[in-house]
Amino acid sequence: MKTANQSLQNMRGIRRRTVLQSLGILAASGHGAVAGLCNQAFAQGSPPPIPVVGINHMTLAVADPSASVAWYQGLFGMPVAARQGNTVVLRVGDGPQFMAIGGNPSNNPRITHYCLAVENFDERRLVQILAEHGVAATGGSGAMESRVRMRGEEAGGASSGTPELYFGDPDGIVVQLQDSTYCGGAGRLGEDCLEVPEAAPTPGLISLREFNHFTLFVSDAARSVQFYQDLFGMPIDTYQGAMPILRVGPGREFLAMPEVSPLAGRIHHASLNVADFNVERIFSILESYGLTILGEAGGANGPLQAYVTLRGAERGGAAEGTPELYFTDPDGILLQLQDLRYCGGAGYFGEQCGTVENPTGRNA
Repeated sequence: MKTANQSLQNMRGIRRRTVLQSLGILAASGHGAVAGLCNQAFAQGSPPPIPVVGINHMTLAVADPSASVAWYQGLFGMPVAARQGNTVVLRVGDGPQFMAIGGNPSNNPRITHYCLAVENFDERRLVQILAEHGVAATGGSGAMESRVRMRGEEAGGASSGTPELYFGDPDGIVVQLQDSTYCGGAGRLGEDCLEVPEAAPTPGLISLREFNHFTLFVSDAARSVQFYQDLFGMPIDTYQGAMPILRVGPGREFLAMPEVSPLAGRIHHASLNVADFNVERIFSILESYGLTILGEAGGANGPLQAYVTLRGAERGGAAEGTPELYFTDPDGILLQLQDLRYCGGAGYFGEQCGTVENPTGRNA
């Protein structure tokens, strides 16, 4: 592992840069209120209204669904766990986590929504709790609205309908809530997927293990942190510079919410974990798959590009830099790959979390 670290730092023309501008984590407004939240224990240990246990899935809208399914399967070897009409459910790791690729061509490719898993899913109870926290049951999923979709057999659901709950957060980012057993299939809880998943045409080049995090662009970081904590009780247990990391469930999954007002309401990127994280190895694989390797850079400027940032101590990373690897798919959708140990914290692998101390010494 030390060799990979040294080799990374010896890249030609390498400069340690951060992505502060692109993520907007030093936006001026609302930071004092976020800082006040970091030491707040949720109701002194009482359970939150909706305890979440982890990330369940994300759904992509793409320009050419068949081509995107083939591209993702070729890179990651993900089997088809279920089909929801013409939407393809690609299993992540051992499941039930998955990546869904919408079956209708889109002229606005993006991550349309992400899903959090809860125990003992009951859509009526959850809709009521959301309403008590200002999310109205309007039948929509705009900002502070909720709706329940009954996915029938024509879309791979139960004959009586598989209930799926969506709501919009304060910026209109769409969040789905489902049972922890939900795999995108049939059954009352969506837990009934293919007994034998449809294998990908090839084993793939990189093995995905699990989701790690989502980064959400919000207009008011303090408001968003308050909203998510009031509903889900997500603790802040580390910082990336001034940006708090909200833990999802008991593991290493999290949500990051940089304040980027001009681009608020977007899921900026999703991150997934891989075994044997090594930047040069992954770059080599991605280059062989047709991606352009930008080296260390602040971002991509088009589809099929890969780059790495070195998150230094000023942003809660290792002194020598915590490598964070990003790439864009054929539609320019941004994804991140990290080590299984990554929790958004310090250390070469970003594995050192568990403290609410703001390493910048500034208000968040």
